[in-house]
Amino acid sequence: MILGYHVIFSAYGFWLPNDPRGSWSDFVASWELFRFGPATKVDVRHSVARKPHDRAVRLAAKRALKYAPVSFSGIQARAIARGFGQSAARGGVTVWACTVLPEHVHLVIARHTCKVEQIVNAFKGAATRQLLAEQMHPFADHATPEKGTPSCWARKAWKVFLDSEKAILRAIRYVEENPVKEGKLHQSWRFVRPYLCS
Repeated sequence: MILGYHVIFSAYGFWLPNDPRGSWSDFVASWELFRFGPATKVDVRHSVARKPHDRAVRLAAKRALKYAPVSFSGIQARAIARGFGQSAARGGVTVWACTVLPEHVHLVIARHTCKVEQIVNAFKGAATRQLLAEQMHPFADHATPEKGTPSCWARKAWKVFLDSEKAILRAIRYVEENPVKEGKLHQSWRFVRPYLCS
């Protein structure tokens, strides 16, 4: 039985749909990006981040993007977390762990009546609204009256279904330790609830 989820979603430009290491995408929507190859969908549960690949090709594809890849600052991360907290409170979502890194986000959340994809979309939307409200959206300069502000998020998310206390505790530990592994400070957010073992 599914008890929770470990979800990872990235900022715009971090992990492309045709990343040579693999992606969760079915297609490449941009012609400029498609020149670097079709989508590289993988169905594995483990991370493919360390898989050997041609880094030069990956970086060339990033240079072909319409906008520069997003890298959130610490202040932007704080705004994103505020948005997450608001969405969690509105939707009754229990969050056991959260890390907002410059290029991607990790969350461990409890099973909910909504699909995990809906929860991720709600969190992205709330974070975007908060970035706009605090006037620190990375693409604010590209906003137009017709199309609004371009999304600072990549499409979709990578998710792992957690079916045991052991899996939940392992995911929480991974998410909590993630910033430290990248040489950053441990993160603590008010909306995160402790996981209570049964």
